[in-house]
Amino acid sequence: MPRNHAPLFTLDGTGQVVRWSPGAERLFGRRDEEAVGRSVPELLATGPPDGRWLVGRVPGGSGEPEWGVWQAGEDMGDLDEAVLDAVFTQSAVGLHVLDRDLRAVRVNPVAVGMRGVPREEIIGRPVLEVYATEGVTGVEGMLREVLETGRPVRNALVRLRPRLDPQHEHVFSTAVHRLEDGSGQPLGVVVTAVDVTDRERAQARLRLLHDVHERIGSSLDVERTARELVEVTVPHFADSVLVALTDAVLRGRAPDLVPEEGVPLLRCAAVGGAGGFAPVTEVGTVLLPGLFGEELPKAPTLLPTGEPYGGPGGGGPVGIRLVAPLAVRGQIFGVVAFQRRDTSDPFGPDDLALADGIVARTATCLENALRFTREHIVMTALQSWSLRQEQTTQRAVEVAQRHRPGGRGGGSWFDVIPLPGARVALVVGQVQHAGLSAVATMSRLRTAVHSLTTLDLDPHELLARLHATTRRLAREQGPEPQLGEPTASCTFAVYDPVDGRLDVARAGGSLFAVVRPDGSVDLEPVGEGSLLGADGPPFASAVHLLPEGSTVCLASDVRDGDADPTTERLVAALGRPDRGPEPMADDLQRILEPDRVLLVARTRLLTPDELREWDVPLARSAVAEARAHAADLLAEWEVPVDSFDVKLVVSELVTNAVRYGAAPITLRLVRSDRTLICEVIDSAPTAPHLRHAKAVDEGGRGLHICATVAEGWGVRYADDSKTVWAEIALTPQG
Repeated sequence: MPRNHAPLFTLDGTGQVVRWSPGAERLFGRRDEEAVGRSVPELLATGPPDGRWLVGRVPGGSGEPEWGVWQAGEDMGDLDEAVLDAVFTQSAVGLHVLDRDLRAVRVNPVAVGMRGVPREEIIGRPVLEVYATEGVTGVEGMLREVLETGRPVRNALVRLRPRLDPQHEHVFSTAVHRLEDGSGQPLGVVVTAVDVTDRERAQARLRLLHDVHERIGSSLDVERTARELVEVTVPHFADSVLVALTDAVLRGRAPDLVPEEGVPLLRCAAVGGAGGFAPVTEVGTVLLPGLFGEELPKAPTLLPTGEPYGGPGGGGPVGIRLVAPLAVRGQIFGVVAFQRRDTSDPFGPDDLALADGIVARTATCLENALRFTREHIVMTALQSWSLRQEQTTQRAVEVAQRHRPGGRGGGSWFDVIPLPGARVALVVGQVQHAGLSAVATMSRLRTAVHSLTTLDLDPHELLARLHATTRRLAREQGPEPQLGEPTASCTFAVYDPVDGRLDVARAGGSLFAVVRPDGSVDLEPVGEGSLLGADGPPFASAVHLLPEGSTVCLASDVRDGDADPTTERLVAALGRPDRGPEPMADDLQRILEPDRVLLVARTRLLTPDELREWDVPLARSAVAEARAHAADLLAEWEVPVDSFDVKLVVSELVTNAVRYGAAPITLRLVRSDRTLICEVIDSAPTAPHLRHAKAVDEGGRGLHICATVAEGWGVRYADDSKTVWAEIALTPQG
């Protein structure tokens, strides 16, 4: 019975036809309805067609035995042989027929042509031994598994270097099928192979380009981008890579234009290789001008064998190099040199096109990274001015500062500003929108704060004027109100180490907390106020008298999508006042989002060696007494200052207070490392002013004398008093 062929017709056990095929219709000239249900003698009444007939049992649909009838022509064996010969001589697919010992018993001309191995070296020999010299490994297990199980293998990729093209690696898609005899016993395997080298190389280029776009430029950092280029292309595109960037780019400056001739100053930014095959050049090294050719290539170019990467005697790899510029819109960022081993496939036209895509993507990422780097330099320079630890501020507070940039844009700032009378201002603020424009707005607001502190305003009044400045900046952006016009949060606090008084005003929701020496934490010593540039005054304000050793914590406002830490986490970070400001700042920074600035200030009070006060009677005789107190104190403190200047200033300020002020009157002397501060406090609201007396006037020269002798003078107001002060510089010690 022929295998794998349907019978022409099928008979049941009684000899009647139960199935009639289209082939039977053509052969006997009877349709299906004319044949089914009739017996064979009826069908063959006019005689059967010529030829031999085969009858065999086939499974019946109802389980009853059925018999199939086939026509067996004498040319069936010849036809099978003809088909087999046609496959082996005319197929475009390489064929190997292997016996049970995996010896080649037949190959077609295509297989011989693909690999360049003569037929006589293949027939009768183990196929694994034949192709071992061409680099074929790891296929024996696959062949034996198909031979044993009968499960075919399809689309298995085999790599080798055929004798006809030993310089290039070829990829073949192979399929393996088992050959069986009539009883199903294995006779061997047949292996088909199709050269898919071009397809695989095209897919590899696409995969590499995908990796280039996915992995290069993951961070806005110039040097990191250069390292990512090396990581992506080794070893998938080259065996070693050297990335050189111009000195200007590495320094964060704008890239130069592509030179018409020559090569700009280049430094190694990243280098790497596979299996020890890498340049010996170190990162940061200035590279020789001719390393990338006589002139900078305008496009990916192949350079012939030349000096090693490290110069003569450098020991780096040599050979054909593919050199490609890193340039965008006429600006040169650097150059890349790709290198392959002598045993690897040399670079070809497709590689030049691929290199062009790689460097184009990298150059764009470098441009973005450089732009970010330059803006970040500006932001850092404006936002992170070094905190000047003035002696005057250290006498009032011990400060720890933190700023952890997070790359989401600038706009936050902090300041510790020394004020007259040994006082200190603590400032934390943030412009609400992000970006370089926020840094510019922040810088102007910060400058305004420094200017306003010279007026000795109370915190609420200072924020009110800063609000007006913010609104003016908004008007400068355009004639019509716009979405996104600048608003800012700001907390401004003034601490006086004379009596521990803390005056604070708050615009927006900046973090503000006070930790007292007993460990109690006040997370809301002053309420939240409206933003600067928004609704405006009144702002939230408060006054606290802090015991010595209290800690004041200020942090800039949260950004959109962020939130302040929970109360429990804040208390855990702040609730141990036995630690210094630095450890407390470390703990607090860990729970704050990046880009938030932080100030932690531990308060102190002035000691008797730094501060002395006297009550002054409202009488003219009090002037001489005040002058005597000042002279005695200078002798006690041994302050290096001109005593005549001090007594002159004390006399003039006390005289003005007695003549124009109101009781009670207090004289205060405060000692610092640079100045001696003289303050006179009285209860009159009127302010003294400097005027130029005429030659015939008997008075009006007091403040003029103070302004001439003192380093600075001024007036500040409280709710029920005013303070007139003057600072006298100490004499430098030789």
